[in-house]
Amino acid sequence: MSSLNDAKGEIQRADHLLFVTLKYTRTIDVMKSIILRLANAADNAIIYALESLKSKKKIKTIPLTPVSRAELLRDLKKRDILILDFLNTYFLLRRIYRAEYTKREEFRKNVTLTVMDNDEVIEVNIKTLEEYYNRSKEFIDYINEKFK
Repeated sequence: MSSLNDAKGEIQRADHLLFVTLKYTRTIDVMKSIILRLANAADNAIIYALESLKSKKKIKTIPLTPVSRAELLRDLKKRDILILDFLNTYFLLRRIYRAEYTKREEFRKNVTLTVMDNDEVIEVNIKTLEEYYNRSKEFIDYINEKFK
């Protein structure tokens, strides 16, 4: 149960960073922090789901690394479109956070974090961050409902 509470706490912190802090600072560091918070929230929700499956004896152990936990959940829930769709977003958030990045218009309205991901340019702006935030929030609510 604590992992779901941790996930909700991370979402709250991401919410504050996105809608309060970023509004005034408009820095890449804050954007990266939001991405990390969303990834951590998702990881905690994944742990909660796997703990639930373990208690129902569907799995024996929960992997130690975040990626292997997400892959296990993906393999167990192949037919659940919402989980599969969000796990793609989760992997993307992790890649964005770890990638080398460039800044554009920092301290301005259109602050943008740009990363290269497998020869693809990904631009993360405030609107994109809001989409990631909303997806993450939906995922946590869904996990909460599905794995009670």
